Amino acid sequence: MLIDFHTHCFPDALAPRAMESLKNNCAGFDFIKPHTDGTAGDAKALLRGCGVTRAVVCNIATNPRQERKVNDFAISLLEDGFFSPLGSVHPDSTEKAAELDRLRAAGICGIKLHPDYVRVQLNDPRFDEIFSLAEERDMLVVVHAGLDPISPDLIHATPRMFAVVLKKHPRLTLIAAHMGGFLKAEETLAHLVGTNVYLDTSLSSLRESERDSLYAILKQHDPARLLFASDTPWSNPAKEIAFIENAPIDERVKAMIFAENAARLLKL
Repeated sequence: MLIDFHTHCFPDALAPRAMESLKNNCAGFDFIKPHTDGTAGDAKALLRGCGVTRAVVCNIATNPRQERKVNDFAISLLEDGFFSPLGSVHPDSTEKAAELDRLRAAGICGIKLHPDYVRVQLNDPRFDEIFSLAEERDMLVVVHAGLDPISPDLIHATPRMFAVVLKKHPRLTLIAAHMGGFLKAEETLAHLVGTNVYLDTSLSSLRESERDSLYAILKQHDPARLLFASDTPWSNPAKEIAFIENAPIDERVKAMIFAENAARLLKL
């Protein structure tokens, strides 16, 4: 097995507009380029071609009005055994509990949150409410961490903020994307390594200036809490796989990163 814990795709009718908008958001970050057309079919073809056997799809509700439709799409992806979709809830939604219950009843094990896209910082009480609801339902939560091109001057979820969340919600299965913080590797080393947070490895191949620090994270963090991820379509999955294969870590740890840890979280 090779499980990618962080991918994105959109309904076929929406994909062209969504990808155009996201490409515009990445203006000024030329090293982040799309590798699919945004559809589930294209994502599946790319990932399978790289040897991925299952992909977690991180859907995001960027406003309360679209929350239900985003979760409808997530539920629809369950029909394809290749995908393990996550739903999403918005900090300003009045239906958070109901949507989490609907997702859980459908067989979805967690949600994705993106503080930068909703313009709410991770230490906001509205996120605390979501974490408590997820904790009560034993649902995992993946959160974008570190810099995002949509908000380069204000990072809404820093490694320090994650460390506070972990103390307030010790039973929460929390996954900090991008090794705890995109372009914030040193802060991850200082505040998250050794905690009970899960770290996904997405976009690591694009962070050449932080390579040594990323390797240090892989060596020092609990190997049972590391998850392979690509962030397809925003990185080449083959390069993300190569980053882990070339990392100076034990082969046993690589096996845990590539599949075993994810399989346990997904209850496969």
